Amino acid sequence: MSYVGPDFDPPQPRRNRRRTLTVALAALVPGALLGWVVYEALGSPGDGSGDAAVRPSSVTPADTAPTISATNDDKPPGPTPTPTPESTSASGPLKGKVVVIDPGHNPNNFQHTAEINRKVNIGTNWKECDTTGTSTNDGYTEAKFTLDVAHRMRTLLEKQGATVEFTQDGDRSWGPCVDERAQIGNKAHADAVVSLHADGAGPGQRGFHVILPGKVNAGAANTGPIVTPSRDLGERIAGSFVRVTGSAPSNYVGDGTGLVTRKDLGGLNLSTVPKVFIECGNMRDSKDAALLTSGAWRQKAAQGISEGIVSFLRG
Repeated sequence: MSYVGPDFDPPQPRRNRRRTLTVALAALVPGALLGWVVYEALGSPGDGSGDAAVRPSSVTPADTAPTISATNDDKPPGPTPTPTPESTSASGPLKGKVVVIDPGHNPNNFQHTAEINRKVNIGTNWKECDTTGTSTNDGYTEAKFTLDVAHRMRTLLEKQGATVEFTQDGDRSWGPCVDERAQIGNKAHADAVVSLHADGAGPGQRGFHVILPGKVNAGAANTGPIVTPSRDLGERIAGSFVRVTGSAPSNYVGDGTGLVTRKDLGGLNLSTVPKVFIECGNMRDSKDAALLTSGAWRQKAAQGISEGIVSFLRG
C-alpha cells in the first residue's frame, strides 16, 4: 500500500504490565538491525536469487508464540470457502478465537476504477473506497501477494484451532471498500484483525513496518478502546516477523522500530476490535521485491505474522 506523509503520534503511556514487552521490543529491533547489517555483508537472497531461502534472525523476542509448523512450499494452499465456526478445528490453543485477515486491495480493482474511486467516510475525512495497490517492477501485484500470504496464514491459524475469516478472497469483482473491510471485522467480533499489504516506496527504501491505529474520535470513528490492544498486537507481530523472516524494520518510516501510528486509514479508524496493518516490504525496491516474490519467503512472512497473532491471543 503506497502512501504519502505517514501520521506519527507521540509515544503513549503504557501500563506497567506492558513494560516488559516494550523493553523487549526496544532491545529486539537494534539486535535485528545489527543482524541485518551482518546479513547484508555476507550476501542477501534478495540479490536476484528469487526463491532462495532467507536466513532467519538470531534474535528472539521476549513474547513469542509456540512455533507454528510451516513449510517452504512455493505453492500456497488453494483458495477455499471462508470457514464457518462449525467447519474449523474443534481443538487447539486458539479454539473459540476469531481472526479476520484482510488481504489488501483486490486483483480486479483495476477493472473498476469508477467504483473504487468513490469516496467513503473514514471518520476523520473522506477517502477513496479502495485502490489498485502497487506492484513490483516486473508486474507482480500487491493484491496477488496479499492473497497468497492470507491463504498461508489461514492454514497455520486453523491448525491452532482459530476460526479464520477473510474480507475478500478474490471472489468479488472489486473491493470491498475500506469502511466495509472494517465492518467485516467488527461484525465478526474478531479477537484480532490484520490487514496485509506491501508498500510502493522508492528504490533503496526497504524493510517492513506495522501500522497501529492512532486515537481518533470523530464521526463514526472512535479508536480509543482499541489503541492499547492494537499496539500489543502490532508489537508482537513485529517481533515475530523479525525473528522468522530475518527482515529488518523499515529504514524509511518508524525510526527503526518497525512501528508507525496513523490516523488517516479508514480500515483502522472504523475498527471496533484490535487491528493493525502490516507492510511486509517495498515492492519497488529490487532486493525487497526478490523476497516478496519468493514463495519460500512468503511462507516465512505468513508464519511470522501468525505467530505474533497467536502470542497476542494467548496473552
